[in-house]
Amino acid sequence: MIEVASLTKTFSLSRKQKRELGGGRNNSSVDALRDISFTCKPGRVFALLGPNGAGKTTALRIIATMLQPTSGTVRVCDLDTGRDPHLVRSCLGVLTGQTGLYDRLTPTEMVRYFADLNGMDRDHFEQRRRHLFERLDMEDFADRRIGRLSTGMRQKVSIARTVIHAPEVIVFDEPTAGLDAVTSRNIVQLVRDSREAGKTIIFSTHRMGEVDQLSDDVAIVHKGALLYNGTYSDFKTGMQAPTLEDEFVRLIEEVDR
Repeated sequence: MIEVASLTKTFSLSRKQKRELGGGRNNSSVDALRDISFTCKPGRVFALLGPNGAGKTTALRIIATMLQPTSGTVRVCDLDTGRDPHLVRSCLGVLTGQTGLYDRLTPTEMVRYFADLNGMDRDHFEQRRRHLFERLDMEDFADRRIGRLSTGMRQKVSIARTVIHAPEVIVFDEPTAGLDAVTSRNIVQLVRDSREAGKTIIFSTHRMGEVDQLSDDVAIVHKGALLYNGTYSDFKTGMQAPTLEDEFVRLIEEVDR
């Protein structure tokens, strides 16, 4: 379970950042998130959507204990991310675009390292490793150095590392960005498997097809504010545009008018 309540995140701006933002900005700060609230439940997939710069990654990093909120609270596995970040991390699996891999290790070594960090015994690790490497079609490059792998292969390693310890809550920030259709399909199936296992899953994506395939619940953020929060079925029922992508654009443009 993830419970986000009245979450706000304000960043201070340097002189360079103020110049880059332009528009004669006099303020010394910017609100990346403004009083947003939502709940992600076990056994359901929650899609967090929004254009670039909307605040999605900021929200996911706060959930993952990588950032502290300016105000508001986040609870993960019934633990406060501000008061108990170390305990929260023990029940989390997190994938972000900023998460690096060690090029000199093999996928097996990389995934084993994270299993060791999470206190997995070797028998359990080997069982999970076999399952994940088969599901993600990784066996052919399991013992090749990561520095020699393609983008898609490296992303599979990142996914396996994220979920090797079977976390109760999984945070995916654009897990299929830049990947081919076959690799994306492997990852989509892994998300489905995790939902069937009763995990709480939150993910961001720009691929509307994945939203349609996976989402039980949806939130849309724009300029740090929450535009929609509810079930995906209710969202589809209330759409005023013919497609999901068109409806998403319509909501964003309505705010920008």
